[in-house]
Amino acid sequence: MDDMLASLASFTVAAVLLVILPGPDSLVVIRGLTRDGRAGGVRTSFGVVCGLLVWVIAAVLGLSALLQASEIGFEILKIVGGVYLVWMGVQTLRSMRALPAQPEPAPADGRAGGFLAGFLTDILNPKIGILFITLLPGFVPDGYSAAWTTFGLGMLYVALTCVYFAALVLAAGRIANWMQTPRIRRRIDAVAGVALIGFGVRLATE
Repeated sequence: MDDMLASLASFTVAAVLLVILPGPDSLVVIRGLTRDGRAGGVRTSFGVVCGLLVWVIAAVLGLSALLQASEIGFEILKIVGGVYLVWMGVQTLRSMRALPAQPEPAPADGRAGGFLAGFLTDILNPKIGILFITLLPGFVPDGYSAAWTTFGLGMLYVALTCVYFAALVLAAGRIANWMQTPRIRRRIDAVAGVALIGFGVRLATE
């Protein structure tokens, strides 16, 4: 039991640092907040979390290890994920010129797109799967079930991600109207678009 508690404490510290580290997941949630306020941030966060759950299950089943062993499969998924991030960044930059003079509600198709953007951003990033298959087993104490402990640690990572996104959405919700004003949104879209393109290029070529 002491070994498990020590592993949980160590993993929690490592997971918190990884969760709050700026990356595509956080950026796409911020993008959702600027486009549709707090509701958009919640939908995008839910998409990201669902993507993480898929990777946790894949790690438990050993699919992530298979992906790590398959150089061709890893490269294909990495390139597809990079292209998707670049495409989303370009679309974000293009949307700057189409902003109305006054804030308007997001269209219905954009609302569904928030979840999809979050889900695809996460699921098309093979580094998340590799992270789980390399990070989680290292915190499994001797004598404990590798599969169930890996699943438990993965769910802890997902829970910490939910807490982080909830804090992000609640904090941003207070200034959602300000973030959706055309002038501020153009600036946020410019930064987000360039950053997404940068993440995409890095993911595809690293």
